[in-house]
Amino acid sequence: MKAKATLKQIAKELNVSVSTVSKALNDSPEISEQTKIKIKEYAKLKNYKPNVIGLNLKNRKTKTIGVIIPNILNSFFAKVFSGIEKIADKKGYNVITCISNESLEKEIHTLEMLSNGTIDGFILSVSEEAQKLQEYNHFKEIINDGTPIVMFDRIAEGVECDKVIVDDFDSALNSTQHLINLGCKNIALISSVDNLSVGKLRADGYLKALNDNNIPVNENIILRTDSEEDMKSKIDAIFEHKIDAIFALDENDSVAALRVSLKKGYRVPEDISIIGFADGILASRRLSPSLTTISQHGIEIGEVAAKRLISRLEEKEGESSDYETIVIKTKLKERESSRKVK
Repeated sequence: MKAKATLKQIAKELNVSVSTVSKALNDSPEISEQTKIKIKEYAKLKNYKPNVIGLNLKNRKTKTIGVIIPNILNSFFAKVFSGIEKIADKKGYNVITCISNESLEKEIHTLEMLSNGTIDGFILSVSEEAQKLQEYNHFKEIINDGTPIVMFDRIAEGVECDKVIVDDFDSALNSTQHLINLGCKNIALISSVDNLSVGKLRADGYLKALNDNNIPVNENIILRTDSEEDMKSKIDAIFEHKIDAIFALDENDSVAALRVSLKKGYRVPEDISIIGFADGILASRRLSPSLTTISQHGIEIGEVAAKRLISRLEEKEGESSDYETIVIKTKLKERESSRKVK
């Protein structure tokens, strides 16, 4: 059976934009007759069939948003999706959700598949592999073809689009300062997200707090890894040194910090205080003692991202607002795992 071509494939072969191909196939007066004939003949040759959901990119009639999240296990992404869906439903938009599984290849494939007239715009968080390789051309191509993107949490620097982030650097700085104010002097850092933009910003905030308080950096109690498995295999070494607090940069890191501390015989918070980035019920309520956490307000991030994308989609022809980077402030939620040193 002859494979069907896509708008993107036709555009690439003829060295024109996807928007031009779409307009030509819809007999738009904006496209010359010569170009229309060329595109239509080539589309017929390549067995192109129009997408019934929405071929006309200009009018954007699908009323569907594509959401791409890096993984399904992280409760933060689940909360973001909840916020997106709430606003989309309120505004009359449908949502198609896909998971990149931290894979660059799958991220690219999903963008190409959904941008062929299926959706009007994307809300996404960049995959781990894309950030590690600093490979962002696939986002630029989609935007250049006329499909808007709103990035959240993990963003791609250098890609011009709307972005919704939390104050990772400042929240890490303030949380480390909070531990210092409690009387902690030997604050360990645990990170399994050091290859991600958010992980680097949080680590920088921690280091800035130490520097601001003239506390020497002790590399022996700093664990920066690229995976949960690597973190778990090395975390025991942290406890071979004198520590009175742990700052964890991810929900899995936070849970591991508490569990290993208890396993090693530390009393929490009498012997050691723990603060971590976490939005899930497991970290905040189901552990004993409950963890002091930095809430990232996932639902609010989703709501703001959806509002920003829909606002851009509903701009009138000729209108185009400047791209925005919207910063959502985090909140330190004090629970049982941190207390003032006596």
